[in-house]
Formats: sequence, structure tokens, C-alpha cells
Amino acid sequence: MTALHSNPLFARLASAERILVAGAGGGFDIYSGLPIALSLMHQGKEVHLANLSFSSLGGLPVEDWAAPDLAAVTPDSSPHQTYFPERTLAQWLTLHGYPSTVYAFPQVGVQPLRAAYRALIDLHRIDAVVLVDGGTDILMRGDEAGLGTPEEDLTSVAALAALDDVPERLVVCVGFGVDAYHGVSHALVLENIAALERDGAYLGAFSIPRATREGALYLDAVAHAQEHTPDHPSIVNGSVAAAVRGAFGDVRFTSRTRDSELFVNPLMSLCFAFELTGLAARCLYLDRIENTHLMRQVSSAISDFREETITRPARTIPH
Repeated sequence: MTALHSNPLFARLASAERILVAGAGGGFDIYSGLPIALSLMHQGKEVHLANLSFSSLGGLPVEDWAAPDLAAVTPDSSPHQTYFPERTLAQWLTLHGYPSTVYAFPQVGVQPLRAAYRALIDLHRIDAVVLVDGGTDILMRGDEAGLGTPEEDLTSVAALAALDDVPERLVVCVGFGVDAYHGVSHALVLENIAALERDGAYLGAFSIPRATREGALYLDAVAHAQEHTPDHPSIVNGSVAAAVRGAFGDVRFTSRTRDSELFVNPLMSLCFAFELTGLAARCLYLDRIENTHLMRQVSSAISDFREETITRPARTIPH
């Protein structure tokens, strides 16, 4: 039991020496974990970054692969690709003097992703993993009216759930509200968080203040990514960064949102932390994706589960 004045997430990581911070859902998810990763670095921890990637990793040269399904992305990787969040982050890390390798996993099923995580954990003798989701749809257990985009998130959860020899495996969500565009009911998100609290798997929440060193660096990293990926900037991190800056309402930072109305608000800058095993235990279809090798198998398994399931109706937050 921790004291009220200490952060439960960082208290759980206090004894860890080599920590992996990984993006669960692809795209720019690893940016959502950057404030935590930087804070751990500033505490003197050895921190490694990884991300389930939406980029074209197949064209990387053989020397860029640390293991099957595990690419080591550097600031100079695949310069012809315009969309490559892992490389963009590696370039930002170099600008600020941080270790600049960002590992990338291709979109594969649970079994190969677990093997890739195993290789990375063994390579750096990792003793703690923080899996980060930009948004909160990783908290959907499967019987909600809308799941958002669960395939990559829950493949990552399932891959790590069986790696019992890693002393600490945690999940952090940031960007409460951004998944409404994908049909997520955030009243059901709150209901799920309450259930995880009852199970003892919820570690509380904390904000990313812009007055902190890590908050300021996060804002700089998101701005750098928006500048270097102008055709496909991150809506999630753009929304979170706007919230960190104190913006509110229908904030415009990319033409990608021109046909929708945003609701940027202070809750988006909150980081919700959980024990990964507790979160995994509540997922109703995790066993169905366990033996998958391809992401389309994950999608099919979730679809089959949904056809058999009576879903909880969406609810509104009455405030």
C-alpha cells in the first residue's frame, strides 16, 4: 500500500532498473507514453521504447531487425517513407539527447508478437513493461455497445499477459474521450474502471501538467511529429496536447477532423494506470485470440465473439 502523496504507478516501478514503454495500438501510441518514459529516464532508469507499428516495416534492411518481427528503428531508417512515427520519434529523441532507438513490431497475431516481446525483453533484460494506449478502448472487455479499435490493443495485452517472469507489467491509458469517434461509450469506460478498482487492478490516475519538464517535452514532441507528418498527424496526441495546453472544446489542429466536432477537455490529459494481468483477466475474448498468428485472425475472432454476445447498451454521463 502506497502513501497518498506518492504516485502508485511510479511506486510500482521504483525498484525496476530496465523498463520498456510500449505503444499498444499502433500509429502514434508510443507518443502517449512519452511523458512516463521521460520521467523514468530523468529518474536515472534505463528506458527502452517500442511500438506496434502501422508503417511499412517489410522494406527495412536485414540489419535493422533485432529478431523476427522486431525492428530497431533509428533516425535514419527508411527515409523514403513519409509516415513513420517510430522514426519521427527517434529523430526527436536525438534532437534532445536521449537514446534514439525505437523498436517496432509489425501487425501480427498474439503468438508472433509475444515472441517478439520475449526477444526484446531478453535483449535488454527488461524487468518492467508499461503498455500505453492513446485512448481508453483498451479497457473494453468485449460486451460493450462499441469497442473502438480493439484488435491491436488486445493483441498487445494478450502477448504480454503470458510473460509471467517480467516482475511488473502495467497498462496506462491517456486521452479519455477521444474514442467517442469510434463508438466507445465513456460511461462504460468509467464502469469498467470501477470494476478494475474492485478487482484491485486500478492504480489511480494523474495528469500531465505542462509546467513539468516532461509535459513541456511532450508538447514539443507532438509539435515535432505534426510538423514532420503533416498529411497524417495524430488526432489522439493532438487532442491530448491541446488539453495539456489548457485548450477546450472543438479545437482545430488538423484538417483530418474537419468533418467531426472535438471535445478537448482537461480529462484528456489524465493517465489512468492498471495492472496488466488484472485488465487481461476481464477481457471476455482473450482466450479466443491466444493462438492467432495474423492480425486478420484477431479481427475474425473478435467478430465471431461479438455475434454471440449480448452487449451492454451505451450510456451517457449524466453531468
